[in-house]
Amino acid sequence: MTTDVLIQVTGLQKHFKGAQQSADGKIRALDGVSAQIHRGEVVVVIGPSGSGKSTFLRCLNLLELPTGGQILFDGADITDKNCNINLHRQKMGMVFQHFNLFPHMTILKNMTIAPMQLLHKSKEEAEKTAMELLSRVGLADRTNAYPSQLSGGQKQRVAIVRALAMQPEVMLFDEPTSALDPEMVGEVLEVMKELADSGMTMVVVTHEMGFAREVADRVLFMADGKLIEEGTPDEIFSHPKSPRLQDFLAKVL
Repeated sequence: MTTDVLIQVTGLQKHFKGAQQSADGKIRALDGVSAQIHRGEVVVVIGPSGSGKSTFLRCLNLLELPTGGQILFDGADITDKNCNINLHRQKMGMVFQHFNLFPHMTILKNMTIAPMQLLHKSKEEAEKTAMELLSRVGLADRTNAYPSQLSGGQKQRVAIVRALAMQPEVMLFDEPTSALDPEMVGEVLEVMKELADSGMTMVVVTHEMGFAREVADRVLFMADGKLIEEGTPDEIFSHPKSPRLQDFLAKVL
């Protein structure tokens, strides 16, 4: 991990209108969150359901538009309305709970369409990269299969390497194992561990405390739209300071 800050989040806010409103009629999904992600760092975000974890992650590439605050990515203010967000999104790989593969395309086509269209790679070059990445996750023999012919764990592994095919600077994972059968979780976490070992910058929202403990450089604990505590896995899991984190860990560990 370097001291080079890749993503700087300052005072991030996201308000929704809805049932569980505060006095001013808004749900504060994010209520002034500030955080840094360093190049080559694996940051895992934990917290109870409804704490703002996924909203925080989705704000990092503006899939959710913040109500307030600032996000600097690679020195560029992506919350500036004049910023070309599509250009910056190409540098951010995103993996969701539900794979988001194109069902009518083969795995190989799923892998090559974005690099060819957005990075202007030749078909040969895109396919070569796709084959290397699929081999890396043990799926080189499934290139001509369709998503419906793959297990959940296989689909998620494809989703991860599809994001990698765009040569991103950071990978964002939004609860990548929560939609999987328990026996498939391990194979996806294994790919993510290898990715972390390779030096990829990663921000991971997850309920997998074992993964957070083993792989994270830093853990962020969120609750009620706020960043309550952050630290190394040892600090967070073995020496939690805030009563809110202590209470959370008592329920999930």
